[in-house]
Amino acid sequence: MIQATNISLRYGGRKLFEDVNIKFTEGNCYGIIGANGAGKSTFLKILSGEIEANTGEVSITSGERMAVLKQDHFEYDEVEVLKTVMMGHERLIQIMDEKDALYAKPDFTDEDGIKASELECEFAELNGWEAESEAATLLNGLGITEELHAKLMKDLSGPEKVKVLLAQALFGKPDILIMDEPTNHLDIKSITWLENFLLDFEGTVIVVSHDRHFLNKVCTHMADVDFGKIQLYVGNYDFWYESSQLALQMSKDQNKKKEEKIKELQAFIARFSSNASKAKQATSRKKQLDKITLDDIQPSTRRYPFVGFKPEREAGNDILEVKNLSKTIDGIKVLDNISFRVNKNDKIIFLGEGIAKTTLFKILVGELEADNGEFKWGVTTSQSYFPIDNSKYFEDCDLTLVDWLRQYSEEKSESFIRGFLGRMLFSGEEALKKSSVLSGGEKVRCMLSKMMLSSANILILDEPTNHLDLESITSVNNGLINFTGTLFFTSHDHQFIQTIANRVIEITPNGMMDRAMTYDEYLENDEIQSKIQEMYKK
Repeated sequence: MIQATNISLRYGGRKLFEDVNIKFTEGNCYGIIGANGAGKSTFLKILSGEIEANTGEVSITSGERMAVLKQDHFEYDEVEVLKTVMMGHERLIQIMDEKDALYAKPDFTDEDGIKASELECEFAELNGWEAESEAATLLNGLGITEELHAKLMKDLSGPEKVKVLLAQALFGKPDILIMDEPTNHLDIKSITWLENFLLDFEGTVIVVSHDRHFLNKVCTHMADVDFGKIQLYVGNYDFWYESSQLALQMSKDQNKKKEEKIKELQAFIARFSSNASKAKQATSRKKQLDKITLDDIQPSTRRYPFVGFKPEREAGNDILEVKNLSKTIDGIKVLDNISFRVNKNDKIIFLGEGIAKTTLFKILVGELEADNGEFKWGVTTSQSYFPIDNSKYFEDCDLTLVDWLRQYSEEKSESFIRGFLGRMLFSGEEALKKSSVLSGGEKVRCMLSKMMLSSANILILDEPTNHLDLESITSVNNGLINFTGTLFFTSHDHQFIQTIANRVIEITPNGMMDRAMTYDEYLENDEIQSKIQEMYKK
């Protein structure tokens, strides 16, 4: 168990936390949620001891070990991969180093023998003889294959380093596990492996994540950072979201009878009660949910941007035909004889490793030329493109946001542009910020605004949720669900894909797989997954 008592933290005149009291207990997984800047990552650093609060204390049950997912990807560059994982258990590594130093002594004494014996006993108690095997199993589960285990960390790619540091945090069965954005840079298979690992984990997990599917799958509780406090809710992210929206609606509409809202609350409590992330928590969780009243749920201070795409005109039946497209980049064939036809109202998720998806999108919008093959857009189609790298739209650009967005709008009046920006959370003086100084999330909201103003009936989005907070991801998700045109997109967000896509195209080095089905149906089809594995291995 880990407990925060009377935690307060101020940065200058800004109050981040005030008298926070919260207890995290064994067997539960807590998702820390809150708007950007609310202090989620800061609170994790307070819990882990990386920073000290102005007041209060953090206490841990005696004898329990805490593990924290490291964020410095260069800290272990001169260390072998396998040893980096084992360094997640500091005492175990210390014992191993002490043993090696003792046995290497040329003048090994009786006293050294006694010390070595004591170390060997403690080493065995900490399951040291299985340490290398456990570390290798964790690495393999995350997709770091055995030929990489003896390499130095500096020889690995960025995403590979992320997986090794994650394995380090999971190593040695810690009692308390603290992770900030553990799914960043992970592929779908690695995320699924991590979900299953955490579902079986018997200790306490505290995690910050923008992946809603991940939070829904592993979390038993949500800890909401808002109003300078942290409020604990039973249930997963979807339960918290629906309950907070219900409370917000009630606060906006005081004329409706409270009893009607209570009935709504009871209805979705019944729906969520059976959706326990961990089976052993289901009974107690249901009892807690049944006790919830509207007074327990506060309306959130979060703001959700408005994201809605309305095509200027409906496209005809001829959307796009791609025939035998091939493209080689830096000597590697990333597209090999790709052919497919797009139907009206298709919402296609493009899957695949490497740069194949981005390369295909760039060819379709005219930013790259294929080496071979051809494609043809229908005459009634209009396309709008969201690139994975939007930097060229903002480089060397000294325009205010109003002037930046005016470039892409037929309606040039300031009141219209400011109104549009306001709906995307750039209100008041924020609309006059220079576009060159925007954060990653702010740039994404600008690019989405540009796309909305285009009124295109074909949207092409390459990783549109990168850099966004949960509120913006939810808004983009809902906007694309409601979009009446045709959609091509890439994403690593499971819930985003599952709720939008009605067709899946996976591009492999040796061809492609194309199926009209939901994402979950695609993942759960053993025959398809077997064929995909073969296509990657050829």
